[in-house]
Amino acid sequence: MATACITPSNYSTAAACAEPAPATCRAFEVDDYSLAATLSSGQAFRWRSQNGHWTGVIGNRWIRLHSRENSIVAETAELFGDWRWLTHYLQTELDFRALLATFPPDEPMQTAVAACRGLRLLRQDPWECLASFILSSTKQIVQIQQIIALLCERFGEPISVPEGCQPAFAFPSPARLARATEAELRACKMGFRAPYLRATARLIAGGEFNLGRLHNLTVDEARAELMALPGVGRKIADCVLLFAYRFQSAFPVDVWVMKALRQLYFPRRRVTLSQLHDFSATHFCPNAGYAQQYLFHYMRTRNKPPAREGASPHRPKNISFSVRADPCPPGRIFL
Repeated sequence: MATACITPSNYSTAAACAEPAPATCRAFEVDDYSLAATLSSGQAFRWRSQNGHWTGVIGNRWIRLHSRENSIVAETAELFGDWRWLTHYLQTELDFRALLATFPPDEPMQTAVAACRGLRLLRQDPWECLASFILSSTKQIVQIQQIIALLCERFGEPISVPEGCQPAFAFPSPARLARATEAELRACKMGFRAPYLRATARLIAGGEFNLGRLHNLTVDEARAELMALPGVGRKIADCVLLFAYRFQSAFPVDVWVMKALRQLYFPRRRVTLSQLHDFSATHFCPNAGYAQQYLFHYMRTRNKPPAREGASPHRPKNISFSVRADPCPPGRIFL
């Protein structure tokens, strides 16, 4: 992947460098990558869009991104020579065309792909992902963003930002949240989720639960481990398995995905949640998790103005499908 050093004051006239010397800005060549679809699709909650730029925090690094033709330009507050932390997070090296070719060729799926073209799954830190989705229960995305912003401001470590930018904070560690009182956490507007977050943080900080161990388990084993944590049900567990652990057979089913499956695939049938899980495990194989994110984002945005890089969404015809006999293998594919 080619890289280029960027002059912070003038992105449009940036020239390629002979060597990837440490820099605060860099351009990354990408193929069909939509920052708008990716960063607003309910995977991560620390990104804000302003004046064509996306500002967020990855680990303990402040970063601002914007799209140019066939590239993403990244600006940081510190010098970096090795930018693999960013390409890993954004998944810029994914063979996107090959991924799309694995999706089922039915009209609802292809309509979702056309409407959300360029959407990628991010590769997130397991602890931040887990904590964020514990806080997401019964909340809308904007509310989750507000809760997490307060949590980071009050309990996270301050990080470097460019001069003139608002203060930014790393996501608080399990140890820090384990020391917080329930009342302090509730003050971040998380309500009934506060004891769940605190109890989970204490288990992890005390070494009773090892997030790193999940990488070596099957998807069913890892899901069972996560669902033993306070406040973690099937949907939250599947979100963490998909967004942090790259299990492509994890298929989170929330209200939006349930609506997509029932309206687009079973419009004249009464189907249970268990039947939807069975259907998704086979029909969208082998990259069911990726397909889920397209359906989720499509259902949320199809009646809204399209994102800058996206195409105008249109409503597909209702089509009914049966569950395929061949089960999806439990391996990790593409991510």
